[in-house]
Amino acid sequence: MSNLPHELYTAVQTRELEQIVTQQHAISSATLMSRAGTAALDAIKNNWPLAKHILVVCGTGNNGGDGFELARQALAKKYHVSIFQLGDERAMSEETTATRQALLATGTEIQRFEGKLPTADLIVDGLFGTGLNREVSGDYALAIEAINQHDEGIPVLALDIPSGIHADTGKALGTAIHATITLSFLGLNTGLFTGDGPNYAGKICFDSLKVPSSIYAALTPTARRVTLESNGAGLAPRDRTGHKGLYGHLFIIGGDHGMSGAARLAAEAGGRVGAGLISVATRSAHSPYLNLTRPEIMCHGVENAGDLEALLSSANALTVGPGLGQGEWGTTLFQKAIETNLPMVVDADALNLLSKNPQHYDNWVLTPHPGEAARLLGCSSKEVQSDRFAAVEELQKRYAGVVVLKGSGTLISNGEAPTCLSTWGNPGMASGGMGDVLAGVIGGLLAQHFSLMDAACVGVTLHGMAADKAAAQDGERGTLAMDLMPQLRKLANLLY
Repeated sequence: MSNLPHELYTAVQTRELEQIVTQQHAISSATLMSRAGTAALDAIKNNWPLAKHILVVCGTGNNGGDGFELARQALAKKYHVSIFQLGDERAMSEETTATRQALLATGTEIQRFEGKLPTADLIVDGLFGTGLNREVSGDYALAIEAINQHDEGIPVLALDIPSGIHADTGKALGTAIHATITLSFLGLNTGLFTGDGPNYAGKICFDSLKVPSSIYAALTPTARRVTLESNGAGLAPRDRTGHKGLYGHLFIIGGDHGMSGAARLAAEAGGRVGAGLISVATRSAHSPYLNLTRPEIMCHGVENAGDLEALLSSANALTVGPGLGQGEWGTTLFQKAIETNLPMVVDADALNLLSKNPQHYDNWVLTPHPGEAARLLGCSSKEVQSDRFAAVEELQKRYAGVVVLKGSGTLISNGEAPTCLSTWGNPGMASGGMGDVLAGVIGGLLAQHFSLMDAACVGVTLHGMAADKAAAQDGERGTLAMDLMPQLRKLANLLY
C-alpha cells in the first residue's frame, strides 16, 4: 500500500471532491466516467494480461456507469465482454444512461441477471458504488452470491469499493463481494481499511482520474493512514553522547497471580523500542523470577499502593494493565498510577476497571480491543464493530487522552480530525500477549518523550509492521507475541 495516498474520505467527501472537479475545474462527470473506464481496463491489462473474456456486472448508479464504460472500451480493444445489468435503467443518472447507450450503440447486448452468470476469465463488479447504506437484498444479494460462488480461481475486480461494503464504516451490509483487487477512484474511502473492509477488498489500487491535485486541499480528510515516514521523527539516529537517562524510565504495573507473563511481555517490548530503563511493579511472588530470561528488567514486589508510590518517583511513563487483574490489588494500583499525573498507557484489566469507574484524564493512551471498547461504552462489541469511527470518537469524548481502538484497521484518535488509521498487521496477531506487547511499545515511546499521539501512532505502526515481518518469515498461524521482539528492534532503528 506504499503507493496509495495517505488521506481517506467518507462517501460524502468523495462526492464533494467530484463536485469540486466538475464545478471548479470544468471536468465533466462524463469525462471522469470515461477516465474510470480507462483506468479499470489498464488495471486488467496490468494484473491479468492473459484475460480475454471479461464479465461485467452493473447496477444503475454511477458505479454501473463505470462498468458500462469499461465494457465499451474493452470491446474496442477486442476483448470478449459479457455485460449483465440489475435494476431499472429509468433510475439511472444522465451520465450513466449515456454510457449505457454508447455501449448499446456498439451492437452489444446488455443481459438481465436471472440467477446465473457465464464462465469468464475475469469478473468486474460494478453493482454498487460508495453510496450504499442499506442491507443488500433481492436480486442484488443473489448476484453478489453468484459472483462469490463463481468458478474457483476466477479473479474479481471491484470498481470503487466491493459491492455490499459500507464506504464509511467498512461494515458488510448483509453480503458483499470478495474482490481480488479493488480499484478506487478520486478518493480512498475509509471503509476499505477498517471493519469488514479489509476482508473483502483484496489488494487496493487507486487512480486519481487525472484531476488537479489542488482539489484535495479543499477538504480535511476523515482519516489518514499512519506510516513511520510521517509519524516517526522521534526514531531518528541518536546523538553519540546519548545515555540511558535521556531515554526514559518506563514502569509496567501488572502481573497479578498467574499473569506475570503479560507484564514480562510489555516490559521487553518497551525496552526493544528504546526506553532507557524498564521496571515492573508486580506481585511479590513474581518479582524474584519474572526477569530470569530478561535480566535487564528491574522487578519490584508490590502489595499495596504505599509500596508503589515510593517506586514511581523515578518513572517518567507508565504502562498499566497487563495481567493486572480486577481485584482489590489491581484496583488500588491503577488508582495510584492515575494520581501520579504521569503519561501512561491503559490496557487490558486496567480498561475493565476504568469501565466500572469512568474517569477523565488527558495524559493517557487507552488501547481497547472491541470487547473492552464495548464495556467502556456500555454497548456490544458488534455495535462497536459496526461503526469503528463512531466508537473511537465516543471513547475519546468520554475518557479524553488518546484512544487506540485495536483490530483490523486500528484507529487512533485524540479528538481532532483526521483520525489516524493503521493498515499494518495480520491475523497471526490473534494470539495471547499481542496487546501486552503493544502496551509496552507505546509506553516505551512515551518514556522517550514522544507525545501521546505520536507514541500511539508510531507504536501501532511498529507493532503491526513487526507482526507482518514475523508472519512473512514463518507464516501467520502460530505467530507468538515474543516473535515480534527482534522485528521491533530493527524497525525502531529503521533498519528495514
